[in-house]
Amino acid sequence: MHIEFAATAGSAGPVILPVAKDGVGAIAWDGASPGAAELATAAASARRFTGEAGGIAELFAGSGSAVVHYLLVGIGAGTDDDWAKAGGAVVARLLTSGTTQASVRIGALAEAPSASAVARFAAAAAQRAWRFDTYRTRLPETQKPSLSTLTIVGAPTGIEAAWSTQAAVTEGLALTRMLVTEPANIVYPESFVERVIASVDGLGLEVTVLDEPAMRELGMGSLLAVSQGSARAPRLLALRWQGAGEGDPAVALVGKGVTFDTGGISIKPAAGMEDMKWDMGGAGAVVGAMKALAARKAKANVVGVCGLVENMPDGAATRPGDVVTSMSGQTIEVLNTDAEGRLVLADAITWTQKTFRPKAIIDLATLTGAMIVSLGNEYAGIFSNDDALAGELVAAGEATGDKLWRFPLSDTYNKLIDSPIADMKNVGPRGAGSITAAQFIQRFIDDGVAWAHLDIAGMVWSDKPGTTHDKGATGYGVKLLDRFIADRFEK
Repeated sequence: MHIEFAATAGSAGPVILPVAKDGVGAIAWDGASPGAAELATAAASARRFTGEAGGIAELFAGSGSAVVHYLLVGIGAGTDDDWAKAGGAVVARLLTSGTTQASVRIGALAEAPSASAVARFAAAAAQRAWRFDTYRTRLPETQKPSLSTLTIVGAPTGIEAAWSTQAAVTEGLALTRMLVTEPANIVYPESFVERVIASVDGLGLEVTVLDEPAMRELGMGSLLAVSQGSARAPRLLALRWQGAGEGDPAVALVGKGVTFDTGGISIKPAAGMEDMKWDMGGAGAVVGAMKALAARKAKANVVGVCGLVENMPDGAATRPGDVVTSMSGQTIEVLNTDAEGRLVLADAITWTQKTFRPKAIIDLATLTGAMIVSLGNEYAGIFSNDDALAGELVAAGEATGDKLWRFPLSDTYNKLIDSPIADMKNVGPRGAGSITAAQFIQRFIDDGVAWAHLDIAGMVWSDKPGTTHDKGATGYGVKLLDRFIADRFEK
């Protein structure tokens, strides 16, 4: 869907009027019939509409010889979040309505909103309009998206800059959602890399790709232990953005990219295994964030790294009880081949530190089912060795809706993954599974490097619509990372 801004309104399509909390009587009707205000009050009462953020009431009113379709959309107290709820609600109502275009009259409000609020409205509208119908060849006409253009009339000064940032994030989200949604026979390590390179072409990102022989030469025995049962070759992908000039990256984003996870020899139950196409949600978030940063020319040096594998069981697959040697030289007793994401991250993080020397590392992974048991689908978990870094990420999550909840790390938990025959085992006891997974990853963080691990297992896919997404891929992490970079390095 296309977002455009205009000084005056056209005549086609529904007219969307933002309404503040309890502000139906203050709407400016722009030449509608004298009875429009009364109709609006009646419609609002019938729908129990009070202007709450995201609420909608519809009516039809005369304007000369024509009948105009109005949508009253609530903006609540007028915060940026309230405007985002309004933008998402409008598109959810109109996307498949048969309407092809609509206009939003900002001037209907008694008090002009900020440019950031209107940009959030536009971004939420564009993000809520994202659909993935690639393989739906018999979609009924009434279910096909029809809304193609949303025109925002009378936007405040500064909207161009504010929208430019939000548009870049929206592009990054679209990339992430596409990768997460595509089935595993279409997106696997090699094609993931191809899709990403094509998507970021021309944005100024420096791309590095390692194939299996290169990783084997570097000693990535931990990552390769996951991929060795699959016919799909693994890849390591790095995207580097030097927005602050020369120098090492201030932060590295590292994503788990298991493009399909059967569990390996420790095979998962059949029910629900199809969901494991999105076990690369961490890598998807990393490349989406990197695209957003490059598209908006972020003034920061950032590198995004993705460890890409497919975890399959065959005669060559890693067995429970095998011992593998990671790139760091540390040895791992693999007790459960379904605890594979941490094996991928171990070598990806080691390579990132040796190659780019970042001051901070943030890894993202759909790592543990235990995280969903703990937090459901409302928050991702965060683990960190640095209070300031954790606090900044939590704040960015609150600001963007990609929420985080912090969990503990301690030496007591760390001892739970000690192995009697190797440096560590890849799983601990049943209890505290998300914490012991984080303790495992922490063993590969160099001294002096600030680190945060985000377990996003419950957040990359949703069974119900949200403010900025329909059912399916959410794009979780892109807005969070973009906001974190902006707040920490660009202000």
